[in-house]
Amino acid sequence: MAEQAGVAEEETEREETGREEPRARRRPWLRWAWRVALTLVLVLLVPLLVGEIALRANYTGDPADGTYTRHKDAIWLGHAWVDGRKSDPDVEALARRLKDTGIRDLYVHSGPLEHDGTLPKSAYPKVRWLIAAVHRDLPGVRVQAWLGDKLATEGPDGLRLERPGTRAAVVRSTREILTAGFEGAHFDLEPLHSGDRNYLSLLDDLRSVTRDHGALLSVAAHQIDPVPAFHSFWGTTTGHPKWWSQSFFGQVARRVDQIAVMSYDTMQPLQSLYGGYVAQQTSLALEVTPADTDLLMGLPFFHENRFGHWAHAETVPAAVHGVRLGLSRTDANRANFGVALYVDFAATEADWTAYKADWVR
Repeated sequence: MAEQAGVAEEETEREETGREEPRARRRPWLRWAWRVALTLVLVLLVPLLVGEIALRANYTGDPADGTYTRHKDAIWLGHAWVDGRKSDPDVEALARRLKDTGIRDLYVHSGPLEHDGTLPKSAYPKVRWLIAAVHRDLPGVRVQAWLGDKLATEGPDGLRLERPGTRAAVVRSTREILTAGFEGAHFDLEPLHSGDRNYLSLLDDLRSVTRDHGALLSVAAHQIDPVPAFHSFWGTTTGHPKWWSQSFFGQVARRVDQIAVMSYDTMQPLQSLYGGYVAQQTSLALEVTPADTDLLMGLPFFHENRFGHWAHAETVPAAVHGVRLGLSRTDANRANFGVALYVDFAATEADWTAYKADWVR
């Protein structure tokens, strides 16, 4: 009781001396801070939740009959195929692997380009052997040079497309690899920001060269904005505008023979969400890709767990189901369409089995 009386006296003294006033003055600011924090959480999380629900809904339903391979599929192959590490038995094993699949194009890593756009011939010393071996064991399959480099779009180092001399060097390098025997040039330049006019100019020049050689021009493409202008929002908040606008994707697709969407590394945590995302990407890409351009959707033949990619979510079955749903809803009878498998040296038997069972049939 005495202790309670002492506490009461202390409280009375605080009231009389006004020592509680600063605390009282702080309370409205505290409430304001909590309201701001809650508002920010709602602004960020509610659209995200709505978007994820939409992706899950996008994964429902059954694909249309006949939405299987058109025999225009491709696979990215590692550098070992042109640097001397592979031999005839490897090509024979590859031929057995690809038998009765829809794969028609091999994107063989033959770079990277130097930052000035040049490409030393020492980067692909075994190209003539590879092409002869593929033609022998895989008749009708084409061998394209997979070329790329880091762009200096988000840091000081890398290839600079804004330099005319660099673009001219890339064109010369392409002419050299086609003279060496490659049947196409496949470019993967990253990070490539949406709206890059220098890239479009480069593609115009490259298309002239590939046509002169009777070869293909193909590119690996960034994903398309899942909502309009999302690349601008993401670029402002993170410094890395991961997506392209749908309009820019269409501009690129009109300049090439093949465009392969890198439809992996999507940040989706569940197979159903990833599959719904791929279905959406397939539809968005189909809407703006000319009928005479091959559109390929990438399949994740690799298994990593890091920010942006969860192996348990980004699976081949989920991707193929998403591709078939998007194709069914947008252009089920499109002939110039396929999938591209990334990448040969990381693939598992389960990946190949899913590709053959779900897509090749």
